[in-house]
Amino acid sequence: MTVSTDYTAQEIIVVAGAKILEDKKVVFVGTGLPMVASLLAKLTHAPGLIPVFEAGAVGPPLKVGLPISVGDSKTFTGASFVGGLNAAFEMTQRGFADFGFIGGAEVDMYGNLNSTMMGNFPETYQKPAVRLPGSGGASDMAASCERTILIVPHDKRRFNEKLSYVTSPGHLDGSPNARFKAGMQGKGPYRVITTKAILDFDKDTNRMRILQIFPGETVESVQAATGFELLVAPHVSVFDPPTKEEVRMIREDIDPDQAFVKRA
Repeated sequence: MTVSTDYTAQEIIVVAGAKILEDKKVVFVGTGLPMVASLLAKLTHAPGLIPVFEAGAVGPPLKVGLPISVGDSKTFTGASFVGGLNAAFEMTQRGFADFGFIGGAEVDMYGNLNSTMMGNFPETYQKPAVRLPGSGGASDMAASCERTILIVPHDKRRFNEKLSYVTSPGHLDGSPNARFKAGMQGKGPYRVITTKAILDFDKDTNRMRILQIFPGETVESVQAATGFELLVAPHVSVFDPPTKEEVRMIREDIDPDQAFVKRA
């Protein structure tokens, strides 16, 4: 295994996301970096990974290349089952999605995500400072998948103690059984992958904590880029940088056209 020193922030996020995914598990895949990470996992340690896409495809081998949307024909090619959007989400509500892979513009200490608006809700909802894309299927995935993996670029503007809007539920207010009381299933947020670290959630408080830091970062530098106090796991480790082969696979085999992973 030869470690690469030539990799981008997006590439280490993809590698981290791929390594979290487990073989023979079902992952509900969102558009973008989650697609790249899922395909990398299938090509390396998790050939039996079963991807599910919002438009209804279940279990495609993805041997015809990287999809560019959840409704791309590549998601349907060779799929085990195609049942449409309602069928895909019904599957998660019945407890058959082990992982949900989602992103957002803003996240709080309990893993709640905002992808709707930036401003003061509800006063500025109609005319926000920034209008974001919205939920898509992310809120449904966050409410129903067994565990969710979040991707959020790491800076104080995005890691806030109070969100402008809660689009996708995490551990809600962090209180015991908050998700169950709200009618949700699954364990909620499992990992947060950022441009600086991999974070998980303390089992007692459901608060976000530092689990692994990326090369060149420290616990202090991660905390300095966060708008709330992070907990720190007992044994924080440094995440191994991508190998030369992993970087090559992303650039040459998975996303050669840089649809999602930019090299600049």
